[in-house]
Amino acid sequence: MTTVEEKTISSERIYEGTILNLRKDRVTIKDGKTSWREIVEHSGGVAIAAVTDEGKLVMVKQFRKAAESVMLEVPAGKTEPGEDIAAAAMRELKEETGYSADKLEHVSQFFTSIGYSTEVLHLYLATGLTPGETDFDENEAIEIYEYTTDELMEMIDTGEIADAKSIVAVLTVKMKGL
Repeated sequence: MTTVEEKTISSERIYEGTILNLRKDRVTIKDGKTSWREIVEHSGGVAIAAVTDEGKLVMVKQFRKAAESVMLEVPAGKTEPGEDIAAAAMRELKEETGYSADKLEHVSQFFTSIGYSTEVLHLYLATGLTPGETDFDENEAIEIYEYTTDELMEMIDTGEIADAKSIVAVLTVKMKGL
């Protein structure tokens, strides 16, 4: 079977929000038929694997409404259209953890949910960390923790960490031997 590229026949904006938009596309599929695709449009974001001089990853814990749970995650945040992605990573690291980084390396980018969302996250490795003051958004309540990669791998294995971007970040750091 050959992979068939879907062509958009029509597109309708269903919802326009401050964080995301939702559209419904009518597309061509195999055998000349058509189908519908619901697409969440999102400007994307950054995730930061911040590694201390002691080799620990800086993690944040906060309540996430979509999961109805407190989640342990790497620092991350949304980018604005046209915003410099590396600058956004430095901003989010500082806001959520207080840390500044001497070195920031772009290590990967990935779709968060390719089946229905345009959101792409850029993963950065931050090293040479200097502590400082946090600058949480007014609607954020964040706790900051530091863990070894072995501790975090165990938390992934037990399901304590269930956030995909954080799992990617921890596995990336582990792969790099940091």
